[in-house]
Amino acid sequence: MDTYRAGDGWAALGDATRRAIVASLAEGPLAVSELAGLLPISRPAVSQHLKVLKDAGLVSERAAGTRRIYRLNPEAVAALRDQLDTFWSRALTTYADVVEQSTEEENP
Repeated sequence: MDTYRAGDGWAALGDATRRAIVASLAEGPLAVSELAGLLPISRPAVSQHLKVLKDAGLVSERAAGTRRIYRLNPEAVAALRDQLDTFWSRALTTYADVVEQSTEEENP
C-alpha cells in the first residue's frame, strides 16, 4: 500500500475493489460492515482499501458510536472530474487538428 501517495486519487482508483467502494459510497455514506456486505471481500480488506482512499483524499470518515461511517469527499471527486474533463478536451482538440490536417492534405 505504500506505492500510493497521499492525494493521488487516480492511483487509488486503479484497483477494481476501490472503484467498487467509491461506486457504493456514491449512493450514500456507509459503514465498513455495510460495504463488506456489498463486496466479496472481508471487513479487514475493506478497511485497508478505505485507508488508501482516505489517504488519497477521496473519502472521509466520521464516528457514529463504535462504527466509522465513510462518505465520498465531493471536492476530491470534483477535482478528478476536472482533470478528466481537461484530458478529454485536449484529446478532442488534438483529434480535430488531425482531421483538419488530413482534410487539407487531401484537398490542397
